[in-house]
Amino acid sequence: MAPSTTSKKGGAGLRHLLLLCLILLPSRLSQPLPAPSPSPAASPSPAPPTSPLSPFNDRLEAAYIALQAWKHAIIEDPKNLTENWCGPFVCNYTGIFCTAARDDPHILTVAGIDLNHGRIAGYLPDHLGLLADLALLHLNSNRFHGTLPGSMSHMHLLFELDVSNNLLSGAFPSFLTSLPSLKYLDLRFNRFDGELPDGVFGGKLSLDALFANDNKFNVTLSSGTLANSTASVIVLANTELTGCLPPTIADMADTLVELVLLNTSISSCIPPEIGKLRKLKVLDLSRNALAGELPESIGDMESLEVLNVAHNQLSGVVPTSICMLPKLRNLTVAGNYFCGEPVSCLHVPLRDDRMNCIPEWPHQRTHEECIAFEHRPPVHCGANGCILHHPL
Repeated sequence: MAPSTTSKKGGAGLRHLLLLCLILLPSRLSQPLPAPSPSPAASPSPAPPTSPLSPFNDRLEAAYIALQAWKHAIIEDPKNLTENWCGPFVCNYTGIFCTAARDDPHILTVAGIDLNHGRIAGYLPDHLGLLADLALLHLNSNRFHGTLPGSMSHMHLLFELDVSNNLLSGAFPSFLTSLPSLKYLDLRFNRFDGELPDGVFGGKLSLDALFANDNKFNVTLSSGTLANSTASVIVLANTELTGCLPPTIADMADTLVELVLLNTSISSCIPPEIGKLRKLKVLDLSRNALAGELPESIGDMESLEVLNVAHNQLSGVVPTSICMLPKLRNLTVAGNYFCGEPVSCLHVPLRDDRMNCIPEWPHQRTHEECIAFEHRPPVHCGANGCILHHPL
């Protein structure tokens, strides 16, 4: 939980504090906090005010209204995190972080809220839109229901939004795709449904990390969606994906570091262009309906540390180049129909190749299963990454 400027509660707030210091112009806080070393590329900061920031101004008055409305929308607070949310000094509230306003270093404002792991029950009221200077909103592991209020569209400085592991539902909050500063979006483990809009992967929104897994979203893969993303981390596990892995996935070569599409019902080939993702460290395509062979080009992914393609319908031989990757630490190809694996794969620290058709290898499929697979119609992959003749 990120600390209040006068709260006695500690925790894992250092990361949030440093991030806030980078987002907001550094200046005097309501209670002095250690500042990071200035970046050589950063422009000079304005001189701090000569007198302490006043705890009374229009923005803090608006914050008081918003936080009191929120407190009344809370029906259970088992850890009493909002117990001291009383009186006009909102910067003293547990979980509330105040700093100088970005547009006026002489004005104190609420810039961060962290109520992680509070198991708070209630809903998020429309009054939250009054917190227009908010840069961080962390509410994971609570029991908030309903949806995100549309008034949050006024949070033009919002940089990190984490509402994971709650009871939120309804369609994807469309206003999120118009927040110009949003870089980190975590919606996982909720009950959102409907289409995940294309705007999440591009347009006005330029996310660095997207976690939308374990909801009821539908995502359509095409050359104009996933490949447009600027994110370094994309996790869509346990959602419903339609379409095929497009060759344009290579367009994310300069940014993508982690891609997790576990259990998303993708019926596709793996396009050879995926080998251009040379910054990718984690690739998890397990528990889908991928078919064809594992592209040799994956051996060009020099940063790859984890490759998981388990429980698909892949066949052929595991390419030697993959097992020679310098940073590969985890190779999981279990539950496919591979008929060969190079000896070099034995040197991968964590390896799982069970339930394939590799001769004289332990824990493989039965001979009958492997023969039956060999008699299926051959798989042909189209230029768009789709399977032209799906296995029976």
